[in-house]
This record gives sequence, C-alpha cells and structure tokens, in this order.
Amino acid sequence: MKPPSWPGGVVTLELGRRPEILIAERERAMAGSTTVSYTENLRKYLDLPQNGSIQAEYIWIDGNNGVRCKTRTLTKKPDNVEELPEWNFDGSSTGQAPGEDSDIYLRPVAVYPDPFRRGDNILVLCECWNSDGVPNKFNYRHDCAKLMEAHKDQVPWFGLEQEYTLFDELDQPFGWPRGGFPGPQGPYYCGVGTGKVYCRDIVEAHYRACLYAGIKISGINAEVLPSQWEYQVGPCEGIEMGDQLWMSRFLLHRVAEEFGVKISFHPKPIKGDWNGSGLHTNVSTAAMRAPGGMKYIEDAIEKLAKRHKEHIAVYGDDNTMRLTGKHETGNIEQFSYGVADRGSSIRIPRSVAKEGYGYFEDRRPASNACPYQITGIMIETICGSLEQ
Repeated sequence: MKPPSWPGGVVTLELGRRPEILIAERERAMAGSTTVSYTENLRKYLDLPQNGSIQAEYIWIDGNNGVRCKTRTLTKKPDNVEELPEWNFDGSSTGQAPGEDSDIYLRPVAVYPDPFRRGDNILVLCECWNSDGVPNKFNYRHDCAKLMEAHKDQVPWFGLEQEYTLFDELDQPFGWPRGGFPGPQGPYYCGVGTGKVYCRDIVEAHYRACLYAGIKISGINAEVLPSQWEYQVGPCEGIEMGDQLWMSRFLLHRVAEEFGVKISFHPKPIKGDWNGSGLHTNVSTAAMRAPGGMKYIEDAIEKLAKRHKEHIAVYGDDNTMRLTGKHETGNIEQFSYGVADRGSSIRIPRSVAKEGYGYFEDRRPASNACPYQITGIMIETICGSLEQ
C-alpha cells in the first residue's frame, strides 16, 4: 500500500494504527491552519480610497512553466502599455537565472483590468529579459510574437480548450472519497448535480473574473474525470492567444487560492482508466475560413504530419502519459487525422467537412503546454519560418 501524501511530506504509518484513523487525525489537525484566504475580512480594506495611486500586479511566466506576480504602486493610471515602467526580480528564485547574475527584467506587454482589486487597478503581463538585453531562455513569447507579425497577413485565429483538475489540501481530487475512487467515468462530463460535479463555485468565479478582465473566455464545462473542468479562450488573433491563455491561468490560480483549492494542469492527473487533460488547439487562417478553405486545411495537415515529432517536443511535459491511443487521444508515436475523430492527432469538425471551410483542431497538446510554443510552432509549420 502506498502511503498517503501530505503537503509536508509522506506520512509514516504508525505500528498498530489504521491508516484511515491517522488520516482523520491529520485532517482535524490541519483544520485550524487552512490556507483559505479570509476574503470577507479583506473586503472592507479594499473599499478604502487609494488617493490617486494605482496598484499594478506584474505577472510573468517562470522557469517551471508557472506564473509569478508582484505588485507595485503607480502614481497615475497609464493610458497604454508603453507608459508602464520596466521592473525586475530575482531570477535565481524562479529557476530563470543563476545566483551570481540573478536580475531578470520585466517588460510589460499587455494590460488587463484587475478583478480582485477593481477600480483603476491593473494586471500587467510581462516578458522576461536578461540583463545583457536578450530574451530570457524561458521567454517563449518573444519568438512567437515575431512569427505572428511576419504572417499577420494570413490572419491566424486560435481557440484553446484548457482542461484542468482541482485538488484539495491533501493532494486528492476535490470531492473524491478518502482512500478510494468515485464511480467510473460516464455521468461527470457536462454533469449537473451533487456527486457528479465539484467546485462549480470556483469555476463560476473564474469565469466572471475572466470576463471582468477582458479575457475572451468563450465557455466552460465539466469534464470526463470527476473534479476536472475545461474552459475555452478565443477566437484570438496572433500573439493575443498566448497572452490571454496565460492570463486566464493566472486568474484561475488566484481565484482557487481564495477557496483553498489547488489547480493541476498535469496531463494525466490520475493514473489508470481515467481521461487525461489536454489543451486542444483550434486553428484557422483567413484562407481556411473562406469558401473552398478545405484545400488549405488539408495542405496544413500535410505539413503538420511531416513535423509531428517537433510539435510533440513542445506540446507539454509528461504527454506520453496521456497520448496513449486511449481515452480520446491519438498515439504519441503516430500522426493521424480524421473527420469528427477524437482519437486522432488532428480532428476536422464534421460541420467543417460538410461546409468545405472553417478550422481544424490539434488534439495533441497537453494541458500544461505553453500556448506561445503551441501557436508559434503551428504558424511556423503551416505558414513558414522567419527565414523563408
């Protein structure tokens, strides 16, 4: 029997004591030190006047494919992103720089209204740059933006379907029975009712936070694995796709923080006969969206087939655990496509096949993949590299 996992490490089972009793005792001990934020106590302070100052939350992607943030005070509301000052942080603490040369610079690239502080306060998405004036090695946005600019005449649109799973403080899917499993997959997808869906309050809060911030969130649904959900962002044009998806992830973590719930983007959060989590990527160009566009969709798929391994290399960590050819996935070693086939690498929606134009869906990216890497290599493959 594998010992249960705890936030502080692995529990040592005491001789002669049943594991379920120890778990119950740990739960009672943790009840007095919950990580849930006391938002109601905070609210009265958020109503205090700011005397003309603005709080700007600077947000960036770290060296472990996660989000970080810190706040600074501005003396006036900026009219555009160019007016925002550059800032810096300790890159040795985020996996982005060595300790002897740790300063990493934050260059603002996009601004959004802050749904937590509200008023004139803002969220600021930033790129990371080294002190020598070159992009940090984890700054995937920089090259992606250049590709999008080079091919902007093709008007690339994207829509990303972000799947994720909610875990409790004991690192178990929220709502699952202690030490056991819920019933098999079936009633949970787009489910309604107790025992079928979990954490709808968090999902709804995140939805509203995205709308307030101007994120182009286009929908939500409960997924196949209980306590797994999906939201969709898009359609977005060019570099805006990566910006909006990363900001939506920040908002999801930030909302869940107030409920004491953890967000997992792991592509196989639960081993066994359970669906994994993906970041299905819907793609089109202006030519694909026009009558007769199927020809351009087929041309794109032919190009994608030739670079399958290169795409898989940047489509997320631990994706081998998910792309097994089962649970509505294709096999990671083989490229495939089909109409309405959710077991293929590329799916052409049936409506697109019928009308003869529209878009296609790349089902290979894992839920933890970087949207800048996904959209960047997609445009490089179907539209051409910067050197061409």
